[in-house]
Amino acid sequence: MLVKTFGSAVYGVEAISITIEVNVSMGQHYTIVGLPDNAVRESLQRTESAIKTNNYFMPRTKIVVNLAPADIRKSGSSFDLPIALGILGASEQIGMPECLKDYVIMGELSLDGTVQPIKGALPIAIQARKEGFKGLIVPLANAREAGMVNNLDVYGVEHLNEVVRFFEDSNSLQPVVVNTREEFFGNQYEFDIDFNEVKGQENIKRAMEIAAAGGHNAILIGPPGAGKTMLAKRLPTILPPLGLQEALETTKIHSVAGKLPENSALISKRPFRSPHHTISDVALVGGGGTPQPGEISLAHNGVLFLDELPEFKRTVLEVMRQPMEERRVTISRAKMALDFPANFMLIASMNPCACGFYNHPEKECTCPPGAVQKYLNKVSGPLLDRIDLHVEVTPVAFSELSNHNESESSSAIRERVIGARDIQSARYAEMPGTYCNAQMSSKQLREICIISPVGEALLKKAMERLNLSARAYDRILKVSRTIADLAGSDDIKPEHLAEAIQFRSLDREGWAG
Repeated sequence: MLVKTFGSAVYGVEAISITIEVNVSMGQHYTIVGLPDNAVRESLQRTESAIKTNNYFMPRTKIVVNLAPADIRKSGSSFDLPIALGILGASEQIGMPECLKDYVIMGELSLDGTVQPIKGALPIAIQARKEGFKGLIVPLANAREAGMVNNLDVYGVEHLNEVVRFFEDSNSLQPVVVNTREEFFGNQYEFDIDFNEVKGQENIKRAMEIAAAGGHNAILIGPPGAGKTMLAKRLPTILPPLGLQEALETTKIHSVAGKLPENSALISKRPFRSPHHTISDVALVGGGGTPQPGEISLAHNGVLFLDELPEFKRTVLEVMRQPMEERRVTISRAKMALDFPANFMLIASMNPCACGFYNHPEKECTCPPGAVQKYLNKVSGPLLDRIDLHVEVTPVAFSELSNHNESESSSAIRERVIGARDIQSARYAEMPGTYCNAQMSSKQLREICIISPVGEALLKKAMERLNLSARAYDRILKVSRTIADLAGSDDIKPEHLAEAIQFRSLDREGWAG
């Protein structure tokens, strides 16, 4: 007897519907066809144990399981549940109702029939709705995540027997109901950390505010213990809140990677990813035999923080250059090419030298001549070219550490950042692909960042006196435009340019001795 059930396979951040055809006939051997990987092939052993444990029998005849379309590679263990139902139906141990064709069924089976969580429940649910399925049956741990999709009945199950009973009596399970807006807006502004906990460092907080307002990449340079990591971790608290579409995009990526917190429905805060410096280039940008999103995609619509930047392998840092420009990464294989979104803010930190005390106001640098420049050269010029703000972080004085006056809170800073982003949204409304000042093209820069003769004279004098490189010119204009937006100014004034110029430390000739 032939029975068809329906599942789904995830490629990149999208899903493709898969038809699971199970045929039980005279003969011997169990076979799975349709380009399954090892995890899919092993499903028959898990399925057999789950079937026997729950007082059914595994047919001692020929079983052929076909995963169609057969020219697309299938991976993972989430086809266990639809295969088990197909075997039970094809061997006539359970009745197969007409409504079976209306449901996508996904889940990994334990040997006792317990249904384990899967990856990619959200894109699977989106594809099921798009193709007109009435409902989706997934593990209970994934039900709230899939339940974010409207106009689709999502059922969470914990055991194989629950699915069998559901097709015998559709009232045995109730669809999961998720209030999308409540999930989304409920905890957008709840953070465990705040900028008011940071003592002193007012100029660094200002730099973080400018970076958040314009979407600028930034690098913090300073001695150990100056507060670089502490400041970077608080950046998400002043970023504008995620839009609903951004939240869905971000949740899809985390769902595919299996990084979504258990029983969560939607990521409502901007992600903050901080990989260790031993990370590989594949782990950073994505890839693998079955391509998975990397850290730059997990940081989509959020912040990627690279602590101790020169300690990362050179090849790892270089692979970021193209994704930083294109805001996506393409993983190419012989039979497929997948796109992963990668629109992130890069925040990096580093010591100024190997000993960490170059330019320190009190401690003396012990590095030999040329060592400071050698240390800085671990980070390539093309990568630094994509970083708008170079911020020197100095140690906090004891008088500031012992000051009990409360600093400005993240919420107050965030209000100014949101105001500046609103100005930019209006400015770039008719410019597809540009959403903030950091994303301006050279053509847009010339049209938007117009400065007065006084400003031109100031910028010329600064570039000559400080020996700023040519690449600093565009960055200074972009940052000054953001500073003007924060001030509510239509024009870029000389004081805005002056503030932007001070954030190009690493472009100064002779900065590293």
